[in-house]
Amino acid sequence: MSLREVLKRLDESGDLIHVKRPVSTRFEIPAILKKLDPRPVLFHEVKEAPGFELLGNLCADRRIIAGCLGISEKDLPRKLLEAIENPRRGEVVENPPCQEVVIDDPDLRKLPLLVFGERDGGPYLTAGIVVAYDREYGFNASYHRLMLLDEKRLVARILPRHLDEFIKRGARKIAITIGNHPAFMLASAVSWKMGVSELDIANALTPIRYAKTTDGELLIPADCEVVLEGRVTDELADEGPFIDVTGTYDIVRKQRVIEVERITMRKDPIFQQILPAGSEHRLLMGLPREAVIYMEVSKVCEVVDVKLTPGGCNWLHCAISIRK
Repeated sequence: MSLREVLKRLDESGDLIHVKRPVSTRFEIPAILKKLDPRPVLFHEVKEAPGFELLGNLCADRRIIAGCLGISEKDLPRKLLEAIENPRRGEVVENPPCQEVVIDDPDLRKLPLLVFGERDGGPYLTAGIVVAYDREYGFNASYHRLMLLDEKRLVARILPRHLDEFIKRGARKIAITIGNHPAFMLASAVSWKMGVSELDIANALTPIRYAKTTDGELLIPADCEVVLEGRVTDELADEGPFIDVTGTYDIVRKQRVIEVERITMRKDPIFQQILPAGSEHRLLMGLPREAVIYMEVSKVCEVVDVKLTPGGCNWLHCAISIRK
């Protein structure tokens, strides 16, 4: 299933809000997303990025995420844990929709990158999922906020986890996928053992088709909307300030620069952004943690339900229901 099929269902159910008037990437789109949170919003005309629609708040509601996976809200932690423990390889196809248009001389300034707050270090991409490959450990997919430097370069916030380890081991080619199905979005938020691919976790949640990047080196979701192909460099640049999951500003750090060499996309692409500290940001961080908590507590007693609470930003406070 593709993002477009999800949007069609959300439209039919009345969940999707359409904004058809022209809107700006600077403050206006984030303000609308915040006001309408947790409702999914599709902006049809972005002033600074002609030719792009923009989607936000897609995974801001447990009910919608669960519906996309064909399960109940209560079953989300169990379903995700099952996919983590039983990953499955997805089908690899040729001539994917995400390569209908190929741009060999890209200009990142033409993308609908957003300025969310007055203190932001620059325009940001927040819903980009970075795919990398290591010969021993296979494919990894993970979120990294990306700040625009110029027409060819982004600076990425990379924590000392799997992607950082891949880079240290020599993996420099990356693909940034944008406009993904909620299953791929949720799986990419999982932090699990090295060697367990988030691509396979996503396919265990719901069938996901994959395709090779134009150079044949990486796998990407075939039905995603936009792909930035590039490489991680040794260059460091200031990243931030930017809003963290708690709604406070993170500090400026020296981070790795990514050079984008090619952009592929659908003919009528739907770009995607995640509102920092919004419900979508918090749920995508919290749901994988709920699965781990469910697994660990189940070792000592029967677990009825697990919830990381909104009061703790879906990250810092947990409520667990058990049977004694």
